[in-house]
Order: sequence, then structure tokens, then C-alpha cells
Amino acid sequence: MRTLCSSTLLAEFFVIGFAGLVAMKSDSLSMTAVWTVCGVAMLLSLLLCGVITRPGGVQLGWVLQAALLLSGFVVPMMFILGVAFAALWWASVHYGRIIDEHKARWAAALAENEAARDGAAAPE
Repeated sequence: MRTLCSSTLLAEFFVIGFAGLVAMKSDSLSMTAVWTVCGVAMLLSLLLCGVITRPGGVQLGWVLQAALLLSGFVVPMMFILGVAFAALWWASVHYGRIIDEHKARWAAALAENEAARDGAAAPE
């Protein structure tokens, strides 16, 4: 799960930065406000890459997805990108957990086979 979610978050880092560049062209927003909000969101996306497997990491990722979707009120194209990244986030979490379960089963089976092989090879 960590790899899939981190990949999605890293892509969001760049999308948030590009959205900030587009939002700078708005006359109603100051450059300070745009880059404060974008900077916090970009920092959050990078920090989440490191804590995604800890309790609350996935939930914070959903908060970031909601914020990305709501940023569509400032940059309308972000509605589309927000939905796309929310779908990617769901897929990353869902399929990442399935992959983690398969890896755990594989590791348990491998350990069991090695233990049986070592037990059979031990001299009496």
C-alpha cells in the first residue's frame, strides 16, 4: 500500500504546485495566500508519504483529497483533477491493502516451508 499511496501523493504534490501557478493569475487572490495554502498542501502530501502506514495516515490522505477537490472553487479544472485523484487514492488504498495481504501470505508460506525444510534436514 505504501508504494501505491506514495506515488499518488507525489503526483498530487506536482499538481498542487501547478494549480498554485494557475491560481496566481487570479486578481482576487494574493500571491502570499496562494502559496501559503499550496505550500501547506504540498508539504502535507510529502509528509503523508512517510506516515501513510501509521494510524490515521489514510484518513489524512482523504482529507487532502477533499481539499484538492474543494480547490476547484478557485481553479475550476481542479474539480476534474480532484475527482481523478480521489479515485486514484481509493484505488491505491484498496489495491494496496490487497497486495499487502498477498505479501503477508506469501511470507508466511515461505517461512513455513523453510521451517519444514530445516526440520527435515536436521540430524537426529
